[in-house]
Amino acid sequence: MQQKISLKLLPNQAADHATIISLLAEATGTQPGTVTGYQIEKKSLDARGKIIWVNLIVTAFINEPFHNRSLQLFDFKDVRLAQKKVVIIGAGPAGLFAALQLIEAGIKPVLLERGKDVRARRRDLATLNKEGIINPDSNYCFGEGGAGTYSDGKLYTRSNKRGNIDRILHLFVHFGAEEKILYEAHPHIGTNKLPAIITAMRRQIEDCGGDFLFEKKVTDFIISDGKITAVNTADGHSFEGDAFILATGHSAHDIFELLHDKKILIAAKPFALGVRIEHPQSLIDATQYHCVVRGEFLPPASYSLVQQVNGRGVFSFCMCPGGIIAPAATSPGQLVVNGWSPSKRNNPYANSGMVVQVELEDVAKNKIINTRSELAMLQFQQHTEEKAFAAGGGKFVAPAQRMVDFSKKKLSANLPTCSYQPGVKAAPLNEVLPEFIYDALAKGFVAFGKKMKGYFTNEAIVVATESRTSSPVRIPRNADKLTHPQLNNLYPCAEGAGYAGGIVSAAMDGERIARQIASVNI
Repeated sequence: MQQKISLKLLPNQAADHATIISLLAEATGTQPGTVTGYQIEKKSLDARGKIIWVNLIVTAFINEPFHNRSLQLFDFKDVRLAQKKVVIIGAGPAGLFAALQLIEAGIKPVLLERGKDVRARRRDLATLNKEGIINPDSNYCFGEGGAGTYSDGKLYTRSNKRGNIDRILHLFVHFGAEEKILYEAHPHIGTNKLPAIITAMRRQIEDCGGDFLFEKKVTDFIISDGKITAVNTADGHSFEGDAFILATGHSAHDIFELLHDKKILIAAKPFALGVRIEHPQSLIDATQYHCVVRGEFLPPASYSLVQQVNGRGVFSFCMCPGGIIAPAATSPGQLVVNGWSPSKRNNPYANSGMVVQVELEDVAKNKIINTRSELAMLQFQQHTEEKAFAAGGGKFVAPAQRMVDFSKKKLSANLPTCSYQPGVKAAPLNEVLPEFIYDALAKGFVAFGKKMKGYFTNEAIVVATESRTSSPVRIPRNADKLTHPQLNNLYPCAEGAGYAGGIVSAAMDGERIARQIASVNI
């Protein structure tokens, strides 16, 4: 007999197999020896009170042999001789999952990635971190797996209506992720594990006959009779296809400019802009777990904060417990920071983006930007990133302040140790950030300190700028056909087109596009 049971356990109990077996026997009125095993269906942590609880929903096996969870199977076909061919521009989560879905439909994908494979990409990241030299086509945003490879691997999304979340998670497990992502409330893979998983996906695509090409930066679209017939790349090659999926991510500014120059319809889109905050992880643990020292059975604590300031939302974004701050720029002279965590989340710092929404009317007040341009929000984003780079003094050294000093417009006399490898420099961030962004953040930090004891402290460092939360450009598409309104075989996709935010939602959008392509006669 199998029976689904809910358990409320202390963290040490949840970590002990024998204790769980005993409690399941008690819950079912049987003896522990009759419980042959259990499968966790859902797991979440409740740290709202003084006592911290782990909530489990498990399937208990009673008086029958225990068997492991049934994983989804996938029908990856041989597409070497497929009649249909789809060119996918960008090999991030959207492009990868679109390619796998196309292969299941018997369609040959051709992935064009401007960056390098994971192994070669690591060397470029090391050069960026240690020497402050950036490769515009191989960095934390561009390369095998896209920004998803180095974006922490958080798999939580509220986008239930966009696609099958379970399918995405099962695909990750199929390619090497731990099964726990199938049941944890906030699943997380870890930046240290994602490269091997991404590489396994690529090998599956290649084994099935798909093409996966690196250092293929798209520089032009060849258009005839309302269709794209081919794309040209910087190395002089041309790639034809029946359909084209544009999955270039939120930082492919040259693609936005190419579309604009060719008079292909795009639109300015609101985005969020702000900073990265880094605290000692021990401080966040003590605050969230109401303790002096975090217990061995508790994970590094996280937080989620939001505050309205003068009618404008200030909110945390991509919180990384036990993580590091990384340089996420894609061009020389522009400073962007992001955060990630390894699978164990065992670094001594906790960091989070803290951002404010930027609307079109905000940019209209900035006389530097041509607000009538579809690229107005992009230009506003770039202008702020350039000011941050200049304030840091070059080589991607980031301007920073202690948190209380930030809110008081006080230049920090010194800065705390920070995980950001290129280094930090004390600078007045009120002179770097747009005034309305700075004012909202300064007041928001004070409010957060009242909500979360110990949060508003000069032990925390504020690092500029967190500016790539989402795309500042939307590439429109028809609601039913999912094609661009001017080009009936171009499929704008995921974050770069303004239709997703994060690994899972981008992957689901890629699959949705692939299913649509498979359903039409191309």
